[in-house]
Amino acid sequence: MVQVYYGNGQPWDTHRNHNETTRKLCQDIDRPMAALLTDLKRRGLLEDTLVVWCGEFGRTPTSESGDGRDHNHWGFTAWLAGGGVRGGMTHGATDEFGFRAVEGKVHIHDLHATVLHLLGLDHERLTYRHAARDFRLTDVHGRVVEEVLA
Repeated sequence: MVQVYYGNGQPWDTHRNHNETTRKLCQDIDRPMAALLTDLKRRGLLEDTLVVWCGEFGRTPTSESGDGRDHNHWGFTAWLAGGGVRGGMTHGATDEFGFRAVEGKVHIHDLHATVLHLLGLDHERLTYRHAARDFRLTDVHGRVVEEVLA
């Protein structure tokens, strides 16, 4: 597994000057990400390489400060490619305002369970007992989102 981190500090945390900052960040990362996916596919590695793209939070469609966007735990976007993921599809949707997930909701434990499944691990087998309680990476929840699997 390889993790690629983009940004110095928290550049995507656009609480201020959102439109200009996000436009610049997207210009910086769009071509390298396209090149990565193209290169993996050309070399026949994309089918065995799981690419997960997401941030720490969803973003609200508005801001309390006026020119940024605030953290949003009600609606979050992540995309997955390769590594057993069905290509060319969208799973889930937010309301018309883009604030709250309304279709195909995926809890963070579900996303983690799905990523672990795609990496060949059964998240339920990662359970351990401590202080009379079961623990695991997906808490004691999480389901594999079968709809996104190839």
